[in-house]
Amino acid sequence: MRKSLILSGLLLVSGSTFAASNGSANMSNFNYDYIDARIGLSPMTFGAAVSKSIHPNAHAIFSLDSEFDSDYDLSAGLGFHAPVSNWTDITGEMLFKLVDDRGKFDDDTGMEVNLGVRQWLGPQFELGGQVGYYKINNHDDTDEVYGLISGRFHATELFSIGLEGKLNYIYGDQVMVTARFNY
Repeated sequence: MRKSLILSGLLLVSGSTFAASNGSANMSNFNYDYIDARIGLSPMTFGAAVSKSIHPNAHAIFSLDSEFDSDYDLSAGLGFHAPVSNWTDITGEMLFKLVDDRGKFDDDTGMEVNLGVRQWLGPQFELGGQVGYYKINNHDDTDEVYGLISGRFHATELFSIGLEGKLNYIYGDQVMVTARFNY
């Protein structure tokens, strides 16, 4: 647990330092003020997330997913984002988790840390990836490394649709369709 906290702190500091040392990189290339609605396939889940910038390079995030079968995956915490180039942001989050999946976890708490990248492929297309680690209830068999890859089409400045693939997450491997509303 301490190693995760130390790693998260180092990543936050190094990301901010790297962004500050790059003279042209003083602002993120993406909007981090949004509301996300999503549907996961296999298993079928429904979810939502809210992100709000609290600093030019930091945001608060709240996320909830469920199969609507007396289960949930709730996450809340803070994240950072910093430009690497004119087209790319590096991101990371440290989240508190509360999970009840009607199986392995039963109203158990834990934490999650992740590190990712977001890249513009053109004026309306975005590609992203993330690798993370979560540990629930301090038992040895409840820590996992996961991955996420996403693509997003920005129809307007305020609305985008996306497709995400989650590997080895709370509900297993999943494909998710998302709608994002920027504010």
